[in-house]
Amino acid sequence: MATKIQDDQLVQLLEACLFASEKPLSQTELLETVLADFQLSKKRLQAALTRLEQDYQGRGIGLVETASGWQFQTKSEWSPYLARLWPERSPRYSRAVLETLALIAYRQPITRGEIEAVRGVSVSSQIMRTLLDRGWVKVVGHKEVPGRPGLYATTKEFLDYFGVKRLDQLPPLPELVPLGPLFNSISEHTVAMTEESQT
Repeated sequence: MATKIQDDQLVQLLEACLFASEKPLSQTELLETVLADFQLSKKRLQAALTRLEQDYQGRGIGLVETASGWQFQTKSEWSPYLARLWPERSPRYSRAVLETLALIAYRQPITRGEIEAVRGVSVSSQIMRTLLDRGWVKVVGHKEVPGRPGLYATTKEFLDYFGVKRLDQLPPLPELVPLGPLFNSISEHTVAMTEESQT
């Protein structure tokens, strides 16, 4: 027989497990792990997550739903200050890496040659390796042209890292405007990394 849990207790348990988790947790993962002893509907779980999300509004951290599930994140306005906690580990991405990432995010799927055509310079293997190693991009297919070049697209890890659930939640990219503001936005997000996400 399933154990009963009150709404307040459910919210507290969700808060505890999402705080302790090193990665976002989906509703399915929550129901199959920490909530497995309770007979809960997805509707009740969603209501509890929404309540917890509201409880954290106006605070230094917030509960957000990313592509992989729910997780606590620090508010972006505190990024410059939080970066001081890990001064030796703060990543520094070159403009070329950020330009390449932006092009993949906004024009995916895209080939390396198409990225080079937009940037006007070649894309080094090291740049692509950096993005692949971070788990932010992956090859999702091959273009049906001579040489069948790989088509690159972003991953769930990319969306999780930037705190969004879907690509359409990324900042809008003005047409025919240099990509500089986007690079700045991505740079700001890369500053506020938890120790776990820097590994």
